[in-house]
Amino acid sequence: MDKPTGIGTNLTIKDIAKLAGVSPGTVSKIINNYSGISEETKNKVLKIIDETDYHPTFSAKTLATKNTNLIGLIYAGKINAEFNHPFFNEVVNTFKKAIGKLGYDILMFSNETFKDNRVDYLGRCLHFNVDGCLIISGEEVEDAIRELDKSNIPCVGIDLMLSGKNSRYVMTDNMQAMDLAVDYLYEKGLCKLAFIGGQSTSIITNIREQGFRTALAKRGLEIRLEWIQYGDYFFDSGYEKMNEILNSGSIPEAVCTASDLMAFGAIKAIQENGLKVSEDVKVIGYDDILASRYTYPPLTTISQDKEKIGRIAAYMLHDLIHERGKYDSSVLISPELIVRGSA
Repeated sequence: MDKPTGIGTNLTIKDIAKLAGVSPGTVSKIINNYSGISEETKNKVLKIIDETDYHPTFSAKTLATKNTNLIGLIYAGKINAEFNHPFFNEVVNTFKKAIGKLGYDILMFSNETFKDNRVDYLGRCLHFNVDGCLIISGEEVEDAIRELDKSNIPCVGIDLMLSGKNSRYVMTDNMQAMDLAVDYLYEKGLCKLAFIGGQSTSIITNIREQGFRTALAKRGLEIRLEWIQYGDYFFDSGYEKMNEILNSGSIPEAVCTASDLMAFGAIKAIQENGLKVSEDVKVIGYDDILASRYTYPPLTTISQDKEKIGRIAAYMLHDLIHERGKYDSSVLISPELIVRGSA
């Protein structure tokens, strides 16, 4: 057939439908590879699309399904991980690969506008018509996150407990993780144990501290308040809080930290105080980031299965979007203690 004038990107889905003698909805279903269309009609429409060099627009592709195949990515909290935390980076990278294979693209939302209280997450999700959201945990989580959690938009939280009817979360079993760490030290005959967490208001820190306290109590070990300190998950706070513990009047036999980065800081503080890591004070981190293999000594740490967390988050969100029942509840991932030179 002769190509009509205004071919290619100038054509609309209505033009293709008119040329094929079918409805725009039928064309959209063929573009989206829906069943229930006769082979004759399908071939006719595809031939016209090929001959006119028609490229369906984003809106044309979503006409029949009402889906945009867009996932919103949100780093929650006034204090958040963004791109500078190795654990969340690995989880998000795995999520991106898995969700991409399922046919989705990712739209990242900035929370900078919250400083002016001008825009909310739910409003932006509705504006861009996202199919669902992945929400990464942060500190001082905005009320807008809770509003989104209560909405009809499917959401999956990473290290963030969501409770909405269309929400789930994926995280490591933090209680089990701290029990593994304490049990390992206890079996080595150690009784004087310290803990460095993130912010005292952090939900994840609270769970890990509770796990630490519960593990000590279960074994009849003393909980010393001066040996429980709070940082911010990063190196400098681990260094500072370890110094405070060492200057408290007595020295613990081991310290458990809520992140590898704080463990690195704790190691530096121990060494600068003339003590030997592992021999004088053992150190256990949390996350098993790549750098933990290359510290001196190499870091004993709780390993979070970052690939599994990211992959399950993708499948879970996909199932929520399509109202499947595989993930009827949130998921806790079993941790593993990786023993290296620091403990």
